[in-house]
Amino acid sequence: MKFALIICTYMRPKSLQILLESVRIQTLYPDEILIVDGSTNDETSAMLESNHYQNLRYFKVSDDQRGLTKQRNVGIDMSGAESEILCFLDDDTILDAKYFENLLATYNRFPNALGVSGYITNEGGAWKYMGDHYRVKIDEYYFDGFIRPDSSRNILRKKLNLISDVPPGFMPTFSHGRSTGYLPPTGKTYRVEQMMGGVSSFKRSVFENIRFSTFFEGYGLYEDADFTLRVSKIGSLYVNTAAKVEHHHDSSGRPNMFKYGEMVVRNGYYVWRVGHPDPDLKSKLKWHAITLLLTGIRFVNIFTTAKRKEAASETFGRLSAYVKLFFNAPKP
Repeated sequence: MKFALIICTYMRPKSLQILLESVRIQTLYPDEILIVDGSTNDETSAMLESNHYQNLRYFKVSDDQRGLTKQRNVGIDMSGAESEILCFLDDDTILDAKYFENLLATYNRFPNALGVSGYITNEGGAWKYMGDHYRVKIDEYYFDGFIRPDSSRNILRKKLNLISDVPPGFMPTFSHGRSTGYLPPTGKTYRVEQMMGGVSSFKRSVFENIRFSTFFEGYGLYEDADFTLRVSKIGSLYVNTAAKVEHHHDSSGRPNMFKYGEMVVRNGYYVWRVGHPDPDLKSKLKWHAITLLLTGIRFVNIFTTAKRKEAASETFGRLSAYVKLFFNAPKP
């Protein structure tokens, strides 16, 4: 099964080099690696000229092609037709040596899979195995025999009966579900309807009818949720927790916090309506309640964290986007 690796990058030559070094030592090496660079300088191309990586091709996009979803679509078009699987990685990830071997094996085990995601190992709390009959405390999250500490915001949502009522990787009717990061490190493969785009892969056939949406400009927050929700409506998606990867968030190339706050609300609303185009009144009320609750928690962070300016900017970005929804809500 031939496969291509597509890495969309922006102003992160050092992070990209670290990722490519982890690709170099893979037990299963990509048949082609496509670097789609949206940088406004030449540091990334200079790094690649100084380091040789087998099967690598480099593309520098024009201004009108810059942005995560646009660059991914460029990578799809540039990939060779012989590659049956297209893999996507964020440029600030680091792979376990058997990442691709375990990822690709999932397609053989589940022939119906349209997409398979890897598993990020260094985000969230520490997991502990407790077995099937453990009595879960309110400050803990439990799934498939494992527990981890739950966040303060989720504890509050539990108390207010606003917590997700579906497994990780699925979207409740009121959105605001738990990501696949809440799947435990069991080594198992789980079926989902949402995957993290920065550690994802898909069969080439998917892209004959579906592409990454250009609604998500620039940084593209929640673009992965939008895309995978649309794919899951036509076939099956899986997360293989044995395909391990670390995600080291590089702050370079990220938007300012006001813009980020706007995207949290506006993009979140858009994705909610992709998953549930016609939610009932109860689900609508819950979506608004959770959105305002999380905005309120971010406001409190102004007084409880060292990064007060960032918390304030994100809070006002969220509020700005929330008010605008009543006048110009995005429609999928």
